[in-house]
Amino acid sequence: MPTYSYACTACGHRFDAVQSFSDAALTECPECRGRLRKEYGSIGVTFNGSGFYRTDSRGAGGEKASSSASSKTDSTTSASPAPASAPASTS
Repeated sequence: MPTYSYACTACGHRFDAVQSFSDAALTECPECRGRLRKEYGSIGVTFNGSGFYRTDSRGAGGEKASSSASSKTDSTTSASPAPASAPASTS
């Protein structure tokens, strides 16, 4: 359950309340019975790194990694000659 911060507009009393998403917001200060306002602060999520890409959720490596891996495989097999097979002897 999330924790919400409240501040009284009359006396300045600040406190936190643990409430469910379906609970109504508090409206009355427990100290002076004044009007409360919900305080909004910075969220606890940070995004680090160079960014998000279309292929990030497609498993290990994604589409770009598999296409680059297959192009490396294609270039190495086409660059090396195929081994000569020995003629079959019929006796």
